[in-house]
Amino acid sequence: MPLRLSPTFGDRLAAAERPLAGMWACSGSALVAEICAGSGLDWLLIDMEHSPNDLASTLAQLQAVAAYPITPVVRVPIGDPVTLKQVLDLGAQNVLVPMVDSAADAAAAVAAVRYPPRGRRGVGSALARSARWNRVDGYLENADDHVSLFVQVETAAAVEAAAEIAAVDGVDGVFVGPSDLAASLGLLGQQTHRDVVAAVRRAFDAVRAAGKPVGVNAFDPAAARDYLDAGASFVLVGADVALLARGSEALAARWVTPDDGPARTSY
Repeated sequence: MPLRLSPTFGDRLAAAERPLAGMWACSGSALVAEICAGSGLDWLLIDMEHSPNDLASTLAQLQAVAAYPITPVVRVPIGDPVTLKQVLDLGAQNVLVPMVDSAADAAAAVAAVRYPPRGRRGVGSALARSARWNRVDGYLENADDHVSLFVQVETAAAVEAAAEIAAVDGVDGVFVGPSDLAASLGLLGQQTHRDVVAAVRRAFDAVRAAGKPVGVNAFDPAAARDYLDAGASFVLVGADVALLARGSEALAARWVTPDDGPARTSY
């Protein structure tokens, strides 16, 4: 029986009646990714840029979350055509390319995720999970419908070029990264600085004017709410590793005495 693939993240955004909330999967663990997939959040970003994820662990996480209604997006470490080809062949339907600074960068990413004649993606669907080993009818002819591409604006130069980046045909949305943007503006670690927030909002305006959805990373709840009010269609509001770090610290604060001995309690 022919198989059907899930709607893309682009499809979900187009159909959504509210902004979509998600979290990072950075641990490299398929088990942790599956736990997060059952959370009720809308989307999950499997990160290959700043996490110990390789092709094998990314595949395992895509398989682990496939049984859940959450939509996985894979952030590749770089907009390299070979890397994008491999991630797509693993079955990732939604990819995020970091550090896109210009329309030319965005166009190169589009070419990397599209088959010829529109692009340069290598053809290996018969060998790959992407087409479920040729069990998805018409995969090659309809591949553009099965893949959505998002690009990341995270430098001062990218903010200035945001309108041109968003206007590139084949870019399904733009994700703004305040952390690297803050560094680019000489404000390392100050993601909520007024100048960083102003730059994020300029990018929002440019992307929305181009008719594309725009998203942002915002762990601070107040910042996330402000960005939603400013028109963000999708947000990342946490990360598996950050939740584990803060949760374990809270346990230590409650149960470990100042001399590092175990706290006494009664049961």
